Amino acid sequence: MAQPLVLSAGYTARALDPDRDLPDVLDLLTSCERALHGAGATEADRGEVAAVLARPGFDPAADTLLVHAPDGRLAAWAWSDRRCECRVHPAHRGRRIGTALLGWMESRAVEQGVGKLVQVVADLDPVGLTMLRTYGYRPKGASWLLEIPLADLPEPGPAPAGIAVRPFRPGDPRDARAAHRVVEDAFADWKARRMDFAEWAQHTVHRETFTPERSPLAVAEADGRVVGAALSLDQPGSGDGYVESLAVDRDHRNRGIARHLLQHAFRACREAGLSHCTLWTHSGTGALDLYLKVGMTVRYTSVVLEKTLPLP
Repeated sequence: MAQPLVLSAGYTARALDPDRDLPDVLDLLTSCERALHGAGATEADRGEVAAVLARPGFDPAADTLLVHAPDGRLAAWAWSDRRCECRVHPAHRGRRIGTALLGWMESRAVEQGVGKLVQVVADLDPVGLTMLRTYGYRPKGASWLLEIPLADLPEPGPAPAGIAVRPFRPGDPRDARAAHRVVEDAFADWKARRMDFAEWAQHTVHRETFTPERSPLAVAEADGRVVGAALSLDQPGSGDGYVESLAVDRDHRNRGIARHLLQHAFRACREAGLSHCTLWTHSGTGALDLYLKVGMTVRYTSVVLEKTLPLP
């Protein structure tokens, strides 16, 4: 079994109950983001946790832990399933809860036969970075949240030759399947594994915050095949739009399709009354230069760290 937790007096741990614990987890995630990025940080949404629970074979009873404080309030949550995440409420830091959960996550990963564990930590969290380095994690890459103000967007130019752009059609399973194919094919070069449709949809088109009207698709005029997609989400409590995924078929790259899709997504966000559009990118994608060239700038950075675990 995974390593038992040693916690400060009065703190208790148990697995997540998805039917009753989700609101408390979302409040904790929002509190952690606001501690790092200020009161304007985006609220957590149910889709974030739903996407974790949708991972193939994920078992909340074995793969999650909640830590409650002596007053019964949620102090921390963690999960481990090839990747992992641990968040400790700002009011309960300094009690070695994060260290205890780190040991549990690693122990659970070894049980699952995972040889390497990846953690992503904001560069504004020096305590978290120092702790992971102390316990043997080493930098593997970086992720950036980029933003663009929407007030003075240039008019998009003509679409690349032979390409038409239209919004995602809500309720049309053909669009959903086509977007899944485009995104997962495009990300296969750097992602550790391919998501099946059900898991992928929980991250994107089946989330409550998915915005099809801000999610343009690029279609080849010759045969009607979807060859590019920019899939967007609403950001509750924020003036930001958010592009969750941007992808173009390999055979249609280097034609300006990605740039054109972004321009359409930006304009759709502006028409919705939003002030900025944001997106995350990872150093493994090689896409940072594209985003900088369309006028985006880095809002903040996270460090991707990895540790090799001793398998039995």
